Amino acid sequence: MYKEFTIAKKQNKFKGYDIYTQAVHTGTDYDEGTGAVRRPLHMANSYKLPDDLSQVNYSSTDLLMYSRNGNPNQHWLEEKVAALYHADDAIVFASGVAALHALFWTLLKTGDRVVYPKVSYMAVYRLFHELFNKKFGVETVMVDMTNLEEVKKAITPNTRLVHIETPDNPTVGISDIAEIAKMAHENGAVLSVDNTFASPFNQRLLELGADFVVDALTKFINGHGDAQGGAILSNDLETMDRIRYEAQVNVGSVISPFNAWQIFRGAVTFPLRMERINQSSLEIAQWLEQRKHVTFVSYPGLESHPHHDLAKRQMKGFGGVISFGVEADDKTVEKFCAHLKVVTFAVSLGHDESLIFPQPSYDERIDLYPSQFHKGFIRFSVGLEDPQDIIQDLNQAFHAIGL
Repeated sequence: MYKEFTIAKKQNKFKGYDIYTQAVHTGTDYDEGTGAVRRPLHMANSYKLPDDLSQVNYSSTDLLMYSRNGNPNQHWLEEKVAALYHADDAIVFASGVAALHALFWTLLKTGDRVVYPKVSYMAVYRLFHELFNKKFGVETVMVDMTNLEEVKKAITPNTRLVHIETPDNPTVGISDIAEIAKMAHENGAVLSVDNTFASPFNQRLLELGADFVVDALTKFINGHGDAQGGAILSNDLETMDRIRYEAQVNVGSVISPFNAWQIFRGAVTFPLRMERINQSSLEIAQWLEQRKHVTFVSYPGLESHPHHDLAKRQMKGFGGVISFGVEADDKTVEKFCAHLKVVTFAVSLGHDESLIFPQPSYDERIDLYPSQFHKGFIRFSVGLEDPQDIIQDLNQAFHAIGL
């Protein structure tokens, strides 16, 4: 049973300091063996056991014994991520999708009801629309999470979990975290929120009522496009212990020491990068909004965004993802992306370099998005380049396709 071991609340020696300071110092200490001021990389898959094995629980994570039960680099990264989120606990996994699966796998059982967004990351759509319902008999209900009346109708007393993304992927819509948390809790459900697009720099969801937060560390917290990881954050220590037992140890979605070490290093500059990305994204979104052949720009920092006032209330900054449309068919949109020189034509987001990816009109989920997203739709992740260089690059690519 998972209750045979307990993971204590994360200790944050820099609690009360600014996020810039916590990003540098939490989880960091001198290396005992050498005195180095950087945490070492421990590429070991097993560790020396205690002489007395009678008290060892081989499914626990409170003793270093085997890499699937945890590794030092994972634990140090968990300290840092928990501090960034002002959370009592964090669990780090091999990817953002592994974190999502771990949370859903642990919380749900046959007969439970899940309410989740029409607009969501593809893996969430696959997990609920195709897998959890068909394989495990979980009732899965899609709604427009930006419409509170629709959400209220969908959350019934047998609802176990409400899951949202805000801003959502890929239309960058905004959901009201506090109101949806209230609705969920009134019906005995828990609320999980994917905060990858916003990051802990821009949005602190546990303070708004979320029970669990998921973050794809691959994106903004790592920020360098070279490592994959995901995290679950919560103040519910008992459930977090269950997640470790059921999903980390006995499903095996643990992060590798090397990826944990890379993300730990990348997280040090995360607040600085996020501040820059916030500023550049707003400047670029404002420029895009003025272009003649751009059909729409979806960025919560723009006053034209339908949820701008809500975003101002629950976000510190508006993030680094802009969705926009152009007057062009799928092939012409692809040519636009291919003509870019500063911006990289690739999937993912949150990297140091700007990334762009077209959302084709034949996508199986396109009808779930608002109508303006059905043609010429592009998702753009703003990087650390000079915003004017990015704007000039976009401009020359527009000219290259005759717009």
